[in-house]
Amino acid sequence: MSDCEDDVPRLSAETLAALHEFYAESGRTGPEQNSMKTDKFSVGAVEEDWRMSQFWYSEDTAARLAEEVMQQAGEHGRIACISAPSVYQKLKQLDSTRSDSVSAVLLEFDRRFAAYGDEFVFYDYNNPLCLPEDLLPQSFDIVIADPPYLSEECLGKVALTIKYLTKGKILLCTGAIMEEPAGKLMDLKICSFLPKHNHNLANEFRCYVNYESSLLS
Repeated sequence: MSDCEDDVPRLSAETLAALHEFYAESGRTGPEQNSMKTDKFSVGAVEEDWRMSQFWYSEDTAARLAEEVMQQAGEHGRIACISAPSVYQKLKQLDSTRSDSVSAVLLEFDRRFAAYGDEFVFYDYNNPLCLPEDLLPQSFDIVIADPPYLSEECLGKVALTIKYLTKGKILLCTGAIMEEPAGKLMDLKICSFLPKHNHNLANEFRCYVNYESSLLS
């Protein structure tokens, strides 16, 4: 992973202080102490670890993004979630209530998500095309990605994975400061929709797409 701490999305000082206080009071040393909750597909079933640049979306944001990719994928479509586990979790919850189901795969560096079985694919953005043979090129109707670091180097490598996997549609979630490289690398447009996280981030966060979407307006 990147050695540049400036690239990491940051918690606000107030939120970080509250989290440290919580861990101190509960006798825990960090997020990795948590295990899977009863509902393994609930957002937060695996506790975020900000030392791995993990910041889960709020329930509302995860639901909105999951609904978006389900709509864009279409009936029985395929969705790839790159470093976006909370969207994958919400997809699994929503899909269980639908008849026109979709399939989803989670590409993630954190091996705790191997609890999701065959739908988990270990992914290191430093090796963007080191993927299983069964992940065929242009085999996903839409790819949603949330690169772990706010740097053009990281985004450029993740973009290689996205372009390899998608049939065309891309939904990117990253910092507002990445607008220019997102446009340059993948011809993405910034959306008016503002994603929210369970814990406030000091960085302004945005979504980007390369197709017509209600997220744009």
